[in-house]
Formats: sequence, structure tokens, C-alpha cells
Amino acid sequence: MSGFVFSEKPIEIASGDGVYLTDANGTEYLDFGASYACTPVGHCHPEVVDAATGQLEDLMYVQASYPHAARTALYEQLAEVAPGDLDDVWLCNSGTEANEAALKFARHATGREKIIATTQGFHGRTMGTLATTWKEKYKEGFGPLAGGVEFVEYGDADAMREAVDEETAAVILEPLQGEGGINPPSTDYLRAVRDATDAAGAAMILDEIQTGLGRTGSMWAAEKHDVVPDILTTAKGLGSGLPVGATLCRDWIAEDSGDHGSTFSGGPVVSAAASATLDVIEREGLAAHADEMGSYLRGELRDRLGDDVRDVRGDGLMIGVEVRRGSNRLLRDLAIDHQILALPAGRTVLRLLPPLTIEREHADTVVDAIAEVIG
Repeated sequence: MSGFVFSEKPIEIASGDGVYLTDANGTEYLDFGASYACTPVGHCHPEVVDAATGQLEDLMYVQASYPHAARTALYEQLAEVAPGDLDDVWLCNSGTEANEAALKFARHATGREKIIATTQGFHGRTMGTLATTWKEKYKEGFGPLAGGVEFVEYGDADAMREAVDEETAAVILEPLQGEGGINPPSTDYLRAVRDATDAAGAAMILDEIQTGLGRTGSMWAAEKHDVVPDILTTAKGLGSGLPVGATLCRDWIAEDSGDHGSTFSGGPVVSAAASATLDVIEREGLAAHADEMGSYLRGELRDRLGDDVRDVRGDGLMIGVEVRRGSNRLLRDLAIDHQILALPAGRTVLRLLPPLTIEREHADTVVDAIAEVIG
């Protein structure tokens, strides 16, 4: 038997369509995890499939030093939908690479070393991004990691003001923490981070790998707080499941970003898929739909679950249900007994990240199932 590293679930997925996945035995599952928010427009959206397969027939790959229409179109589209003046785009293959680039760009542009990250934050598993990830379980056995990183309490504006100084290259944080437990910050906190970095000449990096692309009810979570960072990173749902990420920068970062590159930066096929994904999100108003459906789903969960859970929180269709016991059994029972797939966010939080295309009937099905399993 061949070996593998990844921990596998006992469900072999064979196909996907919209908000549903089907396993090798023909059992259909309502997908409320979207593979960690990787399918915002649903599985195998025909427009994304057509864009990717059409590009495959013309040119499968050419390195980024050669201009290509699909890549150029994606550059322009990302700059157009980016908040504020984040007009410069670097493409890569994943969220951790987007964050790795952000950290490198910030250090080069400022000439400084110190990086400030937050408790419960998660930014990736490469040696650089892992240094800015909070939980020790991800780091055990991989040290020493990149140096110069300090952690401050997420949500504590005073602690952030005290930590940011003239030696700080960047502050990196999520505008709504995902892996750390679906922890939303206040607008005042994010604006305090913006003010502190501005005053110190440091870069503010917002990790929107999971929160972006309409997930929290606007194209970017930053927009709900009226905050424009110096660097914004995105990935996961950008290619509807194909591997693509992006680092969006202000001019002062981009013009002094140093020497950075990637062999597979913005390949034609993933660029075509990403552009089609953005087209669908914008044309179908999926950010606004996520805002509406998220409010409905959170309200129904609070009404039905009441004191049986500690909390229901989140924004848009990025929702955490904090339970009183471990979430693993709940996830198992939802999958086996109700054919619903969800995710954990820490030991006691059930994470719901469905495709942005869900309707009330899907939300009602999930609420009924969670209430039955918890009850």
C-alpha cells in the first residue's frame, strides 16, 4: 500500500454539483464546509468549468514572464474589485504563498524585521507563515521558524498600539478569525490597527484568504469596517477549487517589493477559472446574498439551539457554533445521520462555510439537523 501524509475522512467523494457532493456509493451530501470556503459559487459551476476547459484547449501553461490574456485579465479584475487603492497584484498558488509574499514585501518595503501577529491567528504552514500562526500544534517539530515575530491579543487595541513601533515592518491579522474559532473583531479594533501602522510607517496586512470573495457579506471583510490595508491576501475560493492565490498591494509596497517570484504564478487555466469565479460572484450578487442568508441562518440557529450552545457568531456565511462539548462527534453525526458536511474551528466550534449560493431550504435543513444532533 502506498503511503500518504494527509489525514483522510472515511467518505470518498466522486462528484459535485452546486451545494451538493456525492460519494463513491452514490450518497448525496449537503456541503456546508465548501472544502474550507474553496467553492463560493458552488461545485462545478458551468461558467467556471467552461472557462477552464476552454483555456485548456488553447494553452495549458506558460510562465508568468510571458504576457497572457487570461492572466492580464485577472490582474485587472482583481485590481478593480480590490478595496481602496490596492491596485498591484501578485499571483501565486495558495493562501500560504500569498501570505508569505505579503510578509516578504512588507519587510523589503520598510527595511524592518519585526512582524506582529495575533493570538488565535492562522496564516499558513510554510516556514514563514507558520511563524505568524498562533497554535503550537501546527509548529511542533518544525522549528526553528522565521524570527522577529511577536504576538499580541486579538481584539486588544491598547496592546496593539503598544506593540507597533518604529521597528515594526508589518501587522498581519484576519478581519474575522477562521481556524481560531470564528472570532469577529470590532470595527474600532481594526481601525486602531490601521492608525497604529500608519503612525509607525508599518504595513497593515489583512489575511482575507477565508473571509474574502463575498464570504462575510461584502466582497472583502475589510469593506464592512471601512478599513483599507496596505496588503490584502486572498486564495481558497478564488479559483473555485483550482489552486490560485493573490497578494494585493498599495503602490508603496509594490514599488519596493524586492525580488520574488513563482514558476506557476497565474497560469492561464487557473487565471481563466478565477476570472469566471469573480464574474459569477459579482453578476449574481453573491456577497449580498451571503449577507442575507448568513443573518437568516445565524438567527435560526440561535432560536433553535438557545442555551444548548455557548454561542452562535460570525458574519455572512462564515459562521461558528460554539458547543459545550467537543465538535468532532457532532461533525460525525451530521455526516453519517444527516448527510451534511461541516468543519471544526478549534475543539469546540462547529464551522459553517457553505457555498454562497445556498437558499433558505438548505439553511433550514442544516438547522434542523444540528438541533437534533445537539438535542
